[in-house]
Amino acid sequence: MTTSSSSNSQTAASAWASLSWKTRLSLWVLSKLTDSARRSDGTINRRLLSFIDFKSSATPTAPVKGVTTSDVTVDSTRQLWFRLFVPDTTSSTSSSSSLPVVVFFHGGGFSYLTPASFAYDTVARKFARKIPAVVVSVNYRLCPEHRYPSPYDDGFDVLTFLDQKDDVLPKNADRSRCFLAGDSAGANVAHHVAVRAAREKDRFRVVKPVGLISIQPFFGGEGRVESEIRLEGAPLVSISRTDWLWKAFLPDGSDRDHEAANVTGPNAVDISGLDYPSTLVFVGGFDPLLDWQKRYYQWLKESGKEAKLIEYPNSIHAFYVFPELPESNQLISQVKDFVASV
Repeated sequence: MTTSSSSNSQTAASAWASLSWKTRLSLWVLSKLTDSARRSDGTINRRLLSFIDFKSSATPTAPVKGVTTSDVTVDSTRQLWFRLFVPDTTSSTSSSSSLPVVVFFHGGGFSYLTPASFAYDTVARKFARKIPAVVVSVNYRLCPEHRYPSPYDDGFDVLTFLDQKDDVLPKNADRSRCFLAGDSAGANVAHHVAVRAAREKDRFRVVKPVGLISIQPFFGGEGRVESEIRLEGAPLVSISRTDWLWKAFLPDGSDRDHEAANVTGPNAVDISGLDYPSTLVFVGGFDPLLDWQKRYYQWLKESGKEAKLIEYPNSIHAFYVFPELPESNQLISQVKDFVASV
């Protein structure tokens, strides 16, 4: 499919124009530095990234905005850990009954950021407080140092760790009401962890994934979908960036139709016979990945799975991590409603 360059520019310009100057400046700086950190030899200059990846420390002794946090080691040999977010149980909203568990995977193209990154510490804290829920934010290994299937293995191993360890989560954490969640690449990880957990459900004593929260998932393929072409030049996501990230993540010799990237394509896993969790998919109208995300939603429905799509027509990729955008709080409210309904 082809689209005129003038139409592309106008649509991408509309995406930028919809944002405040503060958000535009943040996105511009973020894009320039991450582009500069990506080297032509397929490696990443992590020292350069450290200048923009501001970290938040865990707060285990005193609640911050109603939530205490602590870092829990799963496997020190591969730096697998998670940040645990526990809402203040003295509040009226979280003391009356057990709390669901949300296992969260951060975005960043499989290559950037951690649960300690300021944006994701803030997001997970909001989820914990507003749902309310016990949130487990996973520090999975990053590529290109650790390629496919490292993040999927790490995510699954955190689930088994939570299932085997009875003293890690607070007593009011209901592991039988587990929600997998993530945004962008993290939503991709959440999907593949959900598939593996469904395939190997007999391995779990207590943990049961009952829901999946997929926020603007990072999927792709060899072909170019209309939204990628039409929205070239939109904030954060571009064909050149996603192509680089897929090449850094996928096994050598693989193309973007690999099952990790193109979950609905020629190498897709058949989930029709699996107990795949009820899924909520968020998409943004100014996200170049929009058409891949809608294909995912349709594929879930065609596979006989329960799925709901919520679209923000004037929102960019990763809009919800920018607290100055009103849609950010709206999304969290919709996540809260979804968790309550499952």
